[in-house]
Amino acid sequence: MINTAENNYIGFEVLFNHATIGILVADANHIIRMANPFLLNQFGYTKEELKGQPLSLLLPYQEPEYTAVRKDGSRFPVEISEGNHHTTAGMLTITYIMDISDRKNIELTRQALHQQEKEAALKDGALQRMNSFLTSLWANAGAILMVINPDGFIRWFNPAAERILGYKASEVVDICTPLILHNKEELALRAEEFSQELQQPVSPDMEALTIRAQLNLANEYEWSYIRKNGSTLPVSLTITAIRNAGDITGYMAIAIDLSQTKQAESELRIALEKERELNELKSRFVSLASHEFRTPLSAILSSIYLVSKYELPEDVNKRNKHIQRIISSVNMLTDILNDFLSVGKIEEGKIQVRYSTFDTGKHIGNVILEMEGLKKNQQQIYYAHHGSPNVCLDATLLKHIVMNLISNAVKFSPEGAIISIRTQCNLQGFQLSVKDRGIGISQEDRQHLFERFFRSQQVANIQGTGLGLHIVAKYAELMNGTVTCNSEPESGTEFIVSLPFPQTDDNGENIVDRR
Repeated sequence: MINTAENNYIGFEVLFNHATIGILVADANHIIRMANPFLLNQFGYTKEELKGQPLSLLLPYQEPEYTAVRKDGSRFPVEISEGNHHTTAGMLTITYIMDISDRKNIELTRQALHQQEKEAALKDGALQRMNSFLTSLWANAGAILMVINPDGFIRWFNPAAERILGYKASEVVDICTPLILHNKEELALRAEEFSQELQQPVSPDMEALTIRAQLNLANEYEWSYIRKNGSTLPVSLTITAIRNAGDITGYMAIAIDLSQTKQAESELRIALEKERELNELKSRFVSLASHEFRTPLSAILSSIYLVSKYELPEDVNKRNKHIQRIISSVNMLTDILNDFLSVGKIEEGKIQVRYSTFDTGKHIGNVILEMEGLKKNQQQIYYAHHGSPNVCLDATLLKHIVMNLISNAVKFSPEGAIISIRTQCNLQGFQLSVKDRGIGISQEDRQHLFERFFRSQQVANIQGTGLGLHIVAKYAELMNGTVTCNSEPESGTEFIVSLPFPQTDDNGENIVDRR
């Protein structure tokens, strides 16, 4: 199980290699522990040079807007976001670093446009050069740029906006307002937020987008844009007012696509959650194993001691009794270890379904023979098969399913009870039923039956790991099947496993679902 967590951590590092933004992982003392390749290339360091260095080496200015420092001493503006992750080794801080040089250049462009209006007396040659520069910047910027007139209609719509949003400029210029890109519910929530913050009514329309710009306040927020095809994308939207002699003559909107950033955050969150689950599984294993191993190990030790005392020929029956007890305890230990190994393989995604055609009656009959030694006094197992004898399934996974269900039926049924096993094969697939006359399962417990480590309070005094039914459900799922349970307290339990046969191609070969 420890190797699983380590392998998952390696997968976490691989995720860094695919990110297209700078990502740092630092400890509680702001010491850099990991940096992804994108960031190393961005700052000009190797990972060996950065590991163990203080975060202030790269981000010396702790302000709302950071200035980052490359290895060669050059500086560039960045925007950062941070998230904390609790681990057994302490708090880790994940920092996402985005170069906003383009945004700053665009802002400079906007200022240059404003300056152009004020300096109309410049020579024609200088104006032409400036226009050429601005036109090039407008056409080649990677961000969504829009100029909006005082009435709220879009006046300019750059090529990046056309490419990212799916609208042509001719479809929106002088026709639409930016509201076509916004979700009404989000506008309403943001308008309510601004109303409370500014202590004045803000309507959920263009006013919600421009009120802060009108008041010369910072106006950069995350929004969800709606593309022409109806899909959404997260953006960081900045809207500023264009003024002439104090009067607002329009607005400049700059929207940066945050899809890659959000995707990287989501993937990292999933990887960290997976690591947390595997660490929890390891801890549960240690705790459960120490408890579950104690009973069979104690039985083995005491039986070995007693066997050594029965030396006379007339003690042979007593010796055999304790030898059988040792064998039973060893089998119990083996079952516990097999359960943990199976769960480990399931969590790692290492189990492959291997379909083959076999005689189901003989296969399950052999499994029942192997389980004979687990039966309590005078318990009986009846088995019947209906339909075609041959099935196309994974014989190994089916064997584990049958063994787990029979083991539970034997364990939770009293002495002398009858356990009924029925299988059926038809054109739709294969069905297995294992029915006992044991203590039954309450409706509340049935909702959690297939969860990992779940054990009912009714069976707290009966040996078990709480993994058997979880494994049954997962193995059935791997073969695209289902498991259902019919039970009432003190009325026995029936588990029904339904497994479809795999599809075949034109050559009769099995098509295995590779989800």
